[in-house]
Amino acid sequence: MTTHPSRLQRYLPMVALAVIILLTGAALRVEAPPSRLSDFGFFAGPPAEQRAAPGTIPYRLNTPLFSDNAVKLRFLRLPVGAAVAYNDSSVFDFPVGTALVKTFAFPHDARHPEKGRRLIETRILLREADGWKALPYVWDEAQSDAFLDVAGDLREVSYTDELGRRRKHAYQIPNLNQCKGCHNRAEQMTPIGPSSRQLSGPLTTTSGQSQLEDWARAGILTGLPNRDHLPAALVWNDPTTGPLEQRARLWLDINCAHCHQPQGPASTSGLFLGMAETDPLHLGIGKTPVASGRGSGSLRHDIVPGDPSASILLHRMASTDPGVMMPELGRTQPDPQALALIREWIAEMKPLR
Repeated sequence: MTTHPSRLQRYLPMVALAVIILLTGAALRVEAPPSRLSDFGFFAGPPAEQRAAPGTIPYRLNTPLFSDNAVKLRFLRLPVGAAVAYNDSSVFDFPVGTALVKTFAFPHDARHPEKGRRLIETRILLREADGWKALPYVWDEAQSDAFLDVAGDLREVSYTDELGRRRKHAYQIPNLNQCKGCHNRAEQMTPIGPSSRQLSGPLTTTSGQSQLEDWARAGILTGLPNRDHLPAALVWNDPTTGPLEQRARLWLDINCAHCHQPQGPASTSGLFLGMAETDPLHLGIGKTPVASGRGSGSLRHDIVPGDPSASILLHRMASTDPGVMMPELGRTQPDPQALALIREWIAEMKPLR
């Protein structure tokens, strides 16, 4: 892939011309974002290896957002000496100068990671004094570097999944406005994933200790309560980590609640799917849709307890029709495991009287 200079110049006005980049740990202001991902200095060695440079911290979420089976590699860079304050209810409030980095990749064979992977895109969220800014970088065919491209793209991907099935489909790289569509809260761009409940698990299966404790020990997280008061490390598709309802709610929280919450783009729907929501009607239980149009599939309620097939929520999760499917951005394929989880959750609900 080339950098497409004319295309880049055409879209640069859409990007903030003064952005914070982190090359040596200090916040440095430049007049325009770098064209190459490698210019940020997030990685040691060839950027395709995704090895964190000093000052770059890898992290993982207990339950990530589904993106057409893409594997995601996540990294955090804080300004030197900065720390994040712990809270137990929402995404952490990261200080000015923070960079959140997320690379999307497809392993050639998900059963054998040693066979390598293909990197598709790397998205960067930068915290400036006036809010967060998004910068999307697309990897070239040679996997030598990723280049700023705010116009989005469509890539064909092929891989073998965890069950040994050969998969081939289009993968949508969002444009800059689509990034804003998902990361919009009260008309302000904001991160979605890094919260206490998402970081309560270990970084690797062999590390044992939660990432929250790792961060506190490294001096980048303050106010951490003792271990007995940390949130459970729920994983949506691992029944050993928690009850069915909590795991289903966590999946909806990360995949849907960035829009379906009172300050999100879907606030007028009255359907609020965050983990903190306690009103059954706001969760969609027995609720009629406000204005779903053909998205309802002629069904009458968002969730019908005990009857998954009559529930609009499941219908829209299963659809691949752009005018029906939910989430409407970030995927072109349904997630069979998530469908099974939400179906089981609804089926076990007691019918309304």
